Amino acid sequence: MASEIHDIDLNEKFHFSDKAKKTLFIILGLGVVSLVIGILVEMLGGGGHGEHASLLMGNDALASSEPGAAAEGHAFHWWNRLFVDMWINNVYFTGISLIGIFWVAIQYVASAGWSAGFKRVPEAFGAFLPVTGVLMLVVFVLASHDMFHWTHTDLYDKASAHFDKIINGKKGFFFIPGSEATPSIPFFYYLRMIFFFLGWMLFYNLIRKQSLLEDVNAGLVHYRKMVTLSGAFLVFFGLSSSMSAWDWVMSIDTHWFSTMFGWYVFASWFVSGLAAITLFLVLLKEAGFLSIVNENHLHDMGKFVFGFSIFWTYIWFSQYLLIYYANMPEETIYFYERLNSDIYSKYIFFNLIMNFFFPFLGLMTRDAKRKMTLLKIVCVVVLVGHWFDFFLMITPGTLKQNGGFGFMELGVTMIYLFGFLWVVLSNLAKQKLIAVNHPMLQESIHHTT
Repeated sequence: MASEIHDIDLNEKFHFSDKAKKTLFIILGLGVVSLVIGILVEMLGGGGHGEHASLLMGNDALASSEPGAAAEGHAFHWWNRLFVDMWINNVYFTGISLIGIFWVAIQYVASAGWSAGFKRVPEAFGAFLPVTGVLMLVVFVLASHDMFHWTHTDLYDKASAHFDKIINGKKGFFFIPGSEATPSIPFFYYLRMIFFFLGWMLFYNLIRKQSLLEDVNAGLVHYRKMVTLSGAFLVFFGLSSSMSAWDWVMSIDTHWFSTMFGWYVFASWFVSGLAAITLFLVLLKEAGFLSIVNENHLHDMGKFVFGFSIFWTYIWFSQYLLIYYANMPEETIYFYERLNSDIYSKYIFFNLIMNFFFPFLGLMTRDAKRKMTLLKIVCVVVLVGHWFDFFLMITPGTLKQNGGFGFMELGVTMIYLFGFLWVVLSNLAKQKLIAVNHPMLQESIHHTT
């Protein structure tokens, strides 16, 4: 132990090597090739979804017993699937980026010192938020009418055959309320999206600024400011993360709702973020960086991944059990359409295996949490599994039987992965890997479990 502490380099910097950049460009190239193949398969009808396949309609058309609930459909095109894939990855990578800031904020509010030595890693995740923010806005502007059933304006026109009483009752949440005219621009939806991203980026930049200033100026001034900022961010995050989950995911199935949905999305985001942080630590450690990180740090991160995988399962099962027990058609339709689908039913069980059984069994023992190879495998599985979790939340309600997982989904995800890794690694390379003036750095150096 003494020799390990002696070998710690507090001034080490991450070098974004040409080899690492080449690897990322290979990921990008494979993603582009896969995306092109996927688009060609869809254009030629090889994916089993011809251009004149079934109409794109929201779940509301099937879930509602209201007369005229179904909105007018739209012929399926390959770009519908492309936009949905982008939406899935926007939500997924936004969550991982947010959890990086959330993790840092928790450490400061809880006065935790054990993680001080590697806080630069999750701190760097937030740098990707501007990218997902812009892409989220662009995709919604271009494809909202095809992805979100509630954007069809005839649903709010009482003179229309497509008037939907239930969705019309939710008009005030998306549009400017108080007007009897048929709404056109979802003002409140745009306002919340822009407000949340601007708020998240503002808190990230403020926290990041104080964190870097602390490296220059020793003392407790910047640390105390970080505690205050972190507390404020956690309050904002608690509200914004739930509301964004309602907007970006739950509103796809506009008739259906769950009071646990905000928690469910948070749980999926949190486990994904924890797995991403742990994976980064292991890979950086293997590459010769983060000499401050030892098996005790990895053990604790493994415990977090293990524990919150169980937490996600608890939320998943609680939501499912309450809906199953009540057996109300307007609630059960969400699971019915997924469990009884030839396309999506297999992913329900895949979801549970990847996100609960595998990490539960893989990280059950103490030794397992200290083995970097096993941690890498489990974290990759968890990250893939929770991508499919968002796939299951979003795709059935947007693409119906035109959905699935193929070259297009793989390609879009690899392109987003390239962007995320490039931004995070570039950010890590800009300053020291270790916060040298953190007041609890010695606790991190001597951390044992």
